[in-house]
Amino acid sequence: MMKQLLFVFLGIMLTGAQVYGQCIPRDPANPSLGYILPDGSPCPNAIITAVPFLMITPDARSGAMGDVGIAISPDANSMAFNSSKLAFVDESSSLSATYSPWLRALGLRDVYMAYLSGYKKINELQSVGASLRFFSLGDIDFTDENGEPAGQGQPNEFELSAAYARKLSEKFSAGLTMKFIYSNLAANQVVEGRDIKAGLAGAADLSFSYISPVDNGTIRAGLALRNLGTKISYTQDVNDFIPANFGLGFAYDIDLDDFNSLTVAVDMNKLMVPTPPYSGSTDYKKKSVVSSWFSSFGDGIDFSEELHEINYSIGAEYWYDKQFAVRLGYFYEHPTKGARNYLTVGLGVKYNVFGLNLSYLVPTSNQRNPLDNTLRFGLVFDFGGE
Repeated sequence: MMKQLLFVFLGIMLTGAQVYGQCIPRDPANPSLGYILPDGSPCPNAIITAVPFLMITPDARSGAMGDVGIAISPDANSMAFNSSKLAFVDESSSLSATYSPWLRALGLRDVYMAYLSGYKKINELQSVGASLRFFSLGDIDFTDENGEPAGQGQPNEFELSAAYARKLSEKFSAGLTMKFIYSNLAANQVVEGRDIKAGLAGAADLSFSYISPVDNGTIRAGLALRNLGTKISYTQDVNDFIPANFGLGFAYDIDLDDFNSLTVAVDMNKLMVPTPPYSGSTDYKKKSVVSSWFSSFGDGIDFSEELHEINYSIGAEYWYDKQFAVRLGYFYEHPTKGARNYLTVGLGVKYNVFGLNLSYLVPTSNQRNPLDNTLRFGLVFDFGGE
């Protein structure tokens, strides 16, 4: 099953083709008006990018809060969402490790994501961080176009990151993250008549945070431009976009009393990648990376399609005595852009320098999610609190 899914994904990446099924032009005389299904409902047109593992939430805390992370309080996993938050950390250093099983509903036991991250506070103004995101697709038996064995492989992808964050004022900070991306899905195999190689790319994140104390808590806001980088190629003649992303987040930390606190947060994310044309043309892949970032905000058929490309995350986190946390969240993606909708729940425990986070994803639509009914967990170690 995993081999079939992997080869289907590679086939789509190499051809640039979308699967429209029974989609027909809304107006045969003017195809630019878009496509619909025979029943009149909108035709799906999800944005396809290479290395989608970069957009998987690697943190069990955020994973329990509907994948929010841009503006919530900083921790060792902040690099995954908004590295500028590291300028506001309290502890002098911290390490985190998160394990996320993948596709367990299909009976797979060797597919997973592992995330290691940490930071070091240099002084009151500056912090640095580093992380490793590793995605294993397990053991796969490859076959050729005739169904004959073509060897075995262990497809995997990883991202190495290093970040620097600095306060620009008491309430405002900026962060820069540099990334190296490696993707080996089917190296030395042949798909669609093309020899496959491992893909390499470089990217950067640019982020900003604003934090302001209020009478009963703290207001936080964040802006994150993630995965601004080169294209990636698995063959000599096809270059694909990586998932450049525009993210905006807000959070409100409320101190209910000396022992109870509540955080409510919302994130909005949009891919800065060209929308594939319904005609099936692959000309959009020829756009330059920089121009694609800007044109992605206006290349839909109309403004409503641009709005449909925004994903929404809403989350809440309740703490008792800063030791026990209960979390809840919801993630929404428009039906024509992937149709991912799910509820998340989770728990957190913190004792001295040690923290444990658990999250669980509950599907709320017919669209299956690789994390359906899966428990993932993360460990956090904080050192040198002020």
